[in-house]
Amino acid sequence: MFIRRLKWAAIAATAVLAVSACGSAGESDDNPVDNKVDDSAASKFEDGTAMKAIADAGKVKIGVKYDQPGLGFKTAGQDQPSGFDVEMAKLVAAKLGIKADDIQWVETISDNREPFLQKGTVDFVFASYSITDDRRKVVGQAGPYFLTGQQLLVKKGSDIKSVDDVKGKEVCSVTGSTSLAQVEAKGAKVRGFETYSQCRDQVLDGAIDSMTTDGSILLGYAAQNPDELEVVGDPFSEERIGMGYSKDKPELCQFLTDTVQEAMDNGDWAKAFEATLGKSGADTPEPPKMDACA
Repeated sequence: MFIRRLKWAAIAATAVLAVSACGSAGESDDNPVDNKVDDSAASKFEDGTAMKAIADAGKVKIGVKYDQPGLGFKTAGQDQPSGFDVEMAKLVAAKLGIKADDIQWVETISDNREPFLQKGTVDFVFASYSITDDRRKVVGQAGPYFLTGQQLLVKKGSDIKSVDDVKGKEVCSVTGSTSLAQVEAKGAKVRGFETYSQCRDQVLDGAIDSMTTDGSILLGYAAQNPDELEVVGDPFSEERIGMGYSKDKPELCQFLTDTVQEAMDNGDWAKAFEATLGKSGADTPEPPKMDACA
């Protein structure tokens, strides 16, 4: 299986240990994985390709989330964002000859991922970006480099134990995500917010019954608030997390696929997972099979 079941009975204890040892589930060393920067990258790409242009420029703009512990997270005290998405982005930048310190990180929310790619605001998006047929009509998506499943975050003691219990309940997620339609179909009253942290705060305050999105994201929030929040129920969808790029630069698909596949094969992918999501209590899964580029 590409996603191993999380050991829910042990998550609370693991989360407490992670929080006490690391400050919060979102915090980590700036560079937990030693990515080897290819100093000769510019000479390896064909003229006229997007890879050549980025390598020659020596800088890259990458869109990531800033409010998802374990995936993409940044506080005022951090020099760089941290998380599994961020580590995948650093692997790609290193292959282009660009050091982590030279990446221009751009805070990205679910609703602006396609516009950022279409307008050239960013070169890539690594932002818990589920691959869908509709998105692939307007932007390029390579991957998946991670598989997860939609679940529910609730206050401890909630009568919501699974997705079967959301009928008539208020459930929130972010505007522009695929998660709201899934629970609306189950009879939930849905609310969309600009960021996941706004949604989480509503659940903490008791204003909304539950938050829903990928289980990996929810686990990070539960680890930050282990006495108040918990993730409940089995995954009720499969989310295929990929990398976004401009549809006008199709050559980027094979480059991204080859780069991440190499990391899966040589163990860097697993190291990145263990240094990020692994600290929140998730077992390291088998890497998924990536899609072929068209």
